[in-house]
Amino acid sequence: MAKSLLEQLPEIVAKGRQTAEKILENLEGRHRVGLQTREWVLPAKDTAALDWITANERQGHLAVGAMPSSRLETGQNRLIYGDNLLAMAALLAGDETTPSLRGKIDLIYIDPPFDSKADYRTKVVLPGVELEQKPTVIEQFAYSDTWADGTASYLAMITPRLILMRELLSDSGSIYVHLDWHVGHYVKIVLDEVFGKDNFRNEIIWRRSYSHNDGNKFGAIHDTLFFYAKANNYHFKSVFVPRSEEETAEEYPNICEITGKRYKSVSMNAAGQGEPRTFGERGLLNPPSGRHWVWSQDRINQAVAEGKIFFSSTGTPRYKQYADDIEGKQVQDLWFDFMAISSRSNEGLEYGTQKPEKLLTRIIQASCPENGLVADFFGGSGTTAAVAEKLGRRWITSDLGKPACMVMRKRLIDQNAQPFLYQAIGDYQVEAAKSTLGRKFRIGDLSTIVLQLFGALPLPPEENPNRNLGYLPSSQTSIANKTLVLADSPNKLTGAATLKKAIAQRDTLMGGWDKVIVLGWNFEPSIGHDIQALNDPQLQVLVIPPDLLDRLKKKGGLDKLKGTVRFASLQYLTIKPVRRVNNEGAHSAPYAEEMLIVELDNYVLLSPEAINLDEANRTKLHGVMNAEPLALIEYWAVDPDYDGQLFRSVWQDYRGNTAGGGDPLRVVTKAMLTVPAKTGSRTVCVRAVDVFGFEAEVLVEVGL
Repeated sequence: MAKSLLEQLPEIVAKGRQTAEKILENLEGRHRVGLQTREWVLPAKDTAALDWITANERQGHLAVGAMPSSRLETGQNRLIYGDNLLAMAALLAGDETTPSLRGKIDLIYIDPPFDSKADYRTKVVLPGVELEQKPTVIEQFAYSDTWADGTASYLAMITPRLILMRELLSDSGSIYVHLDWHVGHYVKIVLDEVFGKDNFRNEIIWRRSYSHNDGNKFGAIHDTLFFYAKANNYHFKSVFVPRSEEETAEEYPNICEITGKRYKSVSMNAAGQGEPRTFGERGLLNPPSGRHWVWSQDRINQAVAEGKIFFSSTGTPRYKQYADDIEGKQVQDLWFDFMAISSRSNEGLEYGTQKPEKLLTRIIQASCPENGLVADFFGGSGTTAAVAEKLGRRWITSDLGKPACMVMRKRLIDQNAQPFLYQAIGDYQVEAAKSTLGRKFRIGDLSTIVLQLFGALPLPPEENPNRNLGYLPSSQTSIANKTLVLADSPNKLTGAATLKKAIAQRDTLMGGWDKVIVLGWNFEPSIGHDIQALNDPQLQVLVIPPDLLDRLKKKGGLDKLKGTVRFASLQYLTIKPVRRVNNEGAHSAPYAEEMLIVELDNYVLLSPEAINLDEANRTKLHGVMNAEPLALIEYWAVDPDYDGQLFRSVWQDYRGNTAGGGDPLRVVTKAMLTVPAKTGSRTVCVRAVDVFGFEAEVLVEVGL
């Protein structure tokens, strides 16, 4: 007979602890997980940023390694794309530029998925066309893993993550876990195990709607938030909301004969032993039997002087608490004063699980100190980061979905956020390989698998010490030519250096080859530009499916995958010649300026077959690609002085940025940047992200 969920729970928690402990043990290791900074976003709407651009200090702000060290020490605001388990491992480990955040986060709020029947399809609206995109394969596998065995799988997913969150929390930190009836009662047991029953503080009931038709049962209209502290000295500040006149009259029923103000009678004693206190002319009074006075003598003296202490008919002192002395009604654990985002809300981002800002405002104000650090590892629409930004707190947020990360990046730019980092998990495929093939796997093992799935045969060991080179049998090519195949490493970005090496091997290895195909996992954003610059028709670059390791694990073996894996081609961006215009008299000004004019030219999506669309939606997509390719651009940004390491986004535009009267379904195609004047050439970098989350980059040297 199958075990019940309660019987499985101890084993689930034990395995979750083992997973977390392995991660913690590897934090000091040579191969620990890291974060790659993809972009340093300086929102262009920020008026302060505009001032920076027109001053020399702007250049200092943009210099390599010039981010304020104090921000790095306490946590640079950052948006992280990738599996939150790996993101937390990277934050705990730290790196050369950013110390570990272990014990540094003041507040964690998470709103993990809790409905196994949810359908996270994404609607992509293009001019004249609406597409329905299914989740990426990585997202599908992550979600199917979460619910493969129902609630047991969900608990196996959440347990190690909660353990790592506890490690990240400061000693005065707290966590709020947002759930509903599907799994909330089971997660509560896990939270008791991870954080300790004694550190449970509240079960908060949030009424998210007035009514819900649930058939033959009472409508489910609330969510639950479990509030835990890490330790007894946790930060908490009471939150108040305004009272209505009726509520004031009900809570403060008495009217002072002298002042005419409303007050209520408050007890001054509580259970426990204590010393007597002096109450003005009444002298020294003992507390009632088994009780103690809760106020100090100094506070009692002050209240007596203010006329706020009176005596009941039994002679017991009571305190007059005036309604005017209290800033409002103290919030309790039933939150009924705001509800979920509606279609009429001005907050709405058309994101299915978006939560109202009032919810996060209340949590952050209560449990995060001024200038504290807030984290949300299921970022979704970015409400936590957006509210933390508005309240002057620092923040970290992450999500596995590219659409979610795009929504968050746009939302933060739109509200003129302080500069923040957009990061991705380093060595994601290596970590996935360790999970699939075992911790002792070698890169060569993975390259061999990739070559086999591509249909390539390995070169002899003496010519192929890294086991990453193969060749296509002539029967697989249109003519009987010789085609070399190189499977690049998953722990690096495939770029110009790899392509040049592949061409050299094609021309020299074993007497030379007619063609070379490079298979890559992750690419430098400039890869399209690099391929164009090489202009080599006998070079082909293809993308290894990012879900390959998950599919290998799910399908149960290499043989079952052969013939079913599609290696897609790349996309690329082109721009018109960049122009530099010196402002008249600029060189005599204290902060000399010039203008850069950057204009998009074309965007080519070469691999629409890699997008998770059905045939009808794919046909619609091809129509847009042919008629208006730039309509596929969701977001683009410019770095006027790219250093080849950190992309500093000082100008951005994105679909939906209509503040300047723009088209909600199109980006503007021309950027005009005022920047400090510079002698000599400038290295201008343009990055674009399309509506499906694919990135492309153009890098140009611009002379005077």
